[in-house]
Amino acid sequence: MGVIERLNGKKILIWGYGREGQSTRLFLKRCCTPGSVEVFEGKREEIDEDKYDLIIKSPGIPMEDDDPRYTSQTELFLEEYRDQIIGVTGTKGKSTTSSMLNHVLTRVKRGKTILLGNIGEPCLNFFDEVDKDTTVVFEMSCHQLAHNRVSPHIAVFLNLFEEHLDYYGTFEKYFRAKQNITLYQTEEDYLVVGDQIPPIATKAHVIHMPYDTTGDYDLKILGKHNVSNANFCIRIATELLGCDRDEVIKALADFEGLPHRLKYIGEKNGIRYYDDSISTIPDAAIRALEAVPEAYTILLGGMDRGIDYSELTDYIFAHPEYRYICSYDSGKRIYEAVGDLDYTYYIETLEAAVRYAEEITPAGRAVLLSPASASYGYFKNFEQRGEMFKTYVFG
Repeated sequence: MGVIERLNGKKILIWGYGREGQSTRLFLKRCCTPGSVEVFEGKREEIDEDKYDLIIKSPGIPMEDDDPRYTSQTELFLEEYRDQIIGVTGTKGKSTTSSMLNHVLTRVKRGKTILLGNIGEPCLNFFDEVDKDTTVVFEMSCHQLAHNRVSPHIAVFLNLFEEHLDYYGTFEKYFRAKQNITLYQTEEDYLVVGDQIPPIATKAHVIHMPYDTTGDYDLKILGKHNVSNANFCIRIATELLGCDRDEVIKALADFEGLPHRLKYIGEKNGIRYYDDSISTIPDAAIRALEAVPEAYTILLGGMDRGIDYSELTDYIFAHPEYRYICSYDSGKRIYEAVGDLDYTYYIETLEAAVRYAEEITPAGRAVLLSPASASYGYFKNFEQRGEMFKTYVFG
């Protein structure tokens, strides 16, 4: 039974009415004939679950158990098209790798390629655009994967670091949500997995990918980690999809990258500025420093999610050649560990930090925003943080 047949005639509740909930309602109106559709935005204990045949939950709404009456956009889309889907997850790099892979496949593979999921529009917006020759590159967040009971034909699990502990509570629960990308795969499926991932149970053919930063691909985007992302794309496109390697590498050279991901935003008074607002973990900030030519000052800090910053503070102790400006709650934690160093500073806000960075950074060097922290509580999201950084620099 297809998804449309499963939904037709059913009493459906949409739980959560943000962007994805609104998309779900439009999908039901456009593609299905349900018996009834209601929308709810309150707590789970306020839902009369017996009234509904199916409850479509928005990602990000916490739920401890796996109740079969609940589903999601991601699960419905996978039920219909999982054999055509390349699912990409990981703590860092999933948006860039998904976009890079989509960029390559659009240029070298026969048939249409669609990029959707966490990176862009909700997947059900594309439900009626997929044909038998369509390849779907689906960026999957931990929230989209949580409680999922269907896995894609090709699952890509890039890496795993401490993240979202304010939501999941423990690293183990966070990992458990991510594992759903492969948990329901079969012997006919593939898991392409980075070497930073703990042991994971799967029936799929496993392709292990070391963190390999070698490869002369003439990339336009900065960072050795993006060479690693490119290696994932090459392996998937050539080995699993049969694309020509030379054509794939040629297509990679045209990839421009994404906003707020180690993006050069301009020069002022001889100082170059880079926006890496997507950085929410220590590893990302370290990679940014090592990627930016002539880096001198890094702006750190944001929401404190309780993650371990020792990797970053150890790096700060070992690298006095940079200047570290810490702000906000997580910046306080970082500064408490390294504040005795004369090349570290605590400045309350991002705007003030930009002003101070202008004072201490020599002409010919670079300032980068790579906060190693979430934006929430201070900015709407990392995109707004990046845009405000640009405004603070250039007015």
